[in-house]
Amino acid sequence: MSEAQRKHLALPSDQDATGRTFGPEELELIAAALRSGTLTCTKGNYTKQFEQGFAKLLGAKFGHACSSGTSAIHCAVAALDPEPGDEFITTSITDMGALAPIIYQGGIPVFADVDPETYNVTAKSIEDRISPKTKAIVVTHLFGNPCDMAGIMAVAKTHNLPVIEDCAQAFLTSYGDRYVGTIGTIGCFSLQQGKHITTGEGGVCVTDDEQLARRIYLFINKGWGYGDKNPDHYFLAPNYRMSELQGACALGQLPKLEGVVESRVRTATALTSALTGVRGIQAPRVTEGGVHVYWKYCLRVDDNVIEGGAVGLAAALKDKGVMCVPRYIQKPAFRCQIFRDQVTFGKSRWPFTLARPDAVDYSEDLFPGTFNALQHVVVLPWNEKYTQEHVDYIAENVREAVAQCTKSDAAVCV
Repeated sequence: MSEAQRKHLALPSDQDATGRTFGPEELELIAAALRSGTLTCTKGNYTKQFEQGFAKLLGAKFGHACSSGTSAIHCAVAALDPEPGDEFITTSITDMGALAPIIYQGGIPVFADVDPETYNVTAKSIEDRISPKTKAIVVTHLFGNPCDMAGIMAVAKTHNLPVIEDCAQAFLTSYGDRYVGTIGTIGCFSLQQGKHITTGEGGVCVTDDEQLARRIYLFINKGWGYGDKNPDHYFLAPNYRMSELQGACALGQLPKLEGVVESRVRTATALTSALTGVRGIQAPRVTEGGVHVYWKYCLRVDDNVIEGGAVGLAAALKDKGVMCVPRYIQKPAFRCQIFRDQVTFGKSRWPFTLARPDAVDYSEDLFPGTFNALQHVVVLPWNEKYTQEHVDYIAENVREAVAQCTKSDAAVCV
């Protein structure tokens, strides 16, 4: 690739049409939904068709769509009907959308440390945080890389705990012979703009448990029993419904999902191959027995070799036109103000007022993997529109940035 070509190659973005697979399929279904005049999913068919098709694709018995990935987590938490003060063990590297629902249901997020190379919680880090107040385990398959579900499910079985799988970034990620989201008790997915398929905002819950599926459905619908002989608002619940326009859009994308994932995996694998042997960086470490679907592509940076570590390498890449994010999130979730100052409902601090001291102990020495992971990661954007040309472009720029940032005494620092 010539210098002129390399300087002017624009990478597709999942924030606009350059990195998305929208086409006539979605347009036709959305137009049909509009022509029908029925845009509420309680009376329409498009959202129901998507729910059924998505659950079938994953091999789950039940699927219910909702308004966001956050609401999907909220539905899952609420389906377990926790008592105020119940604890949910979760990851320290996650979006607030996976944590706020626990607090809204009166639960206490209890953070487990992560493996610094997969960025995921482990069976041991979860078991270390279990207490008599633990209600459930929440695992996040970060960036599309599966957690060690065999170990985690063994811990869950030993302690008789349900497992909620946060699959917001993990469409068709597999572990063993199953897709994530169907291994635990409830799987939660996000249809936000940058996900493998999108409706702008949206979410889905899947489960094989009929009673939990019923509670999820009711929670989406204000607790109202549509279709029941004598319906009522059975319990406190919001309106988390997906519209028929979103359902139609999702239905149009569903047949594309396998191709989207295949494309992401193929190009990410090509980049890993192209970067093999480059000192100072490590390609994503895929969980043994799993398939990574690359919502993003992460480089682990050795700051003994790279001047400025992850931040320095990211700056060099940005100067070369390769947008990326060092650290992924700037601080662990428990250092956000909501946890640090317990800012919840007015000045009450509830439900943290119900928490055990150990549950809200955020001492740095409890989370060595978390701080290690964030210190050394550079996150590259990824999407299904990447081609081999884009892979070559990124690889060349990464190699040049690494060479530019390599310390003069790196040979003795490795």
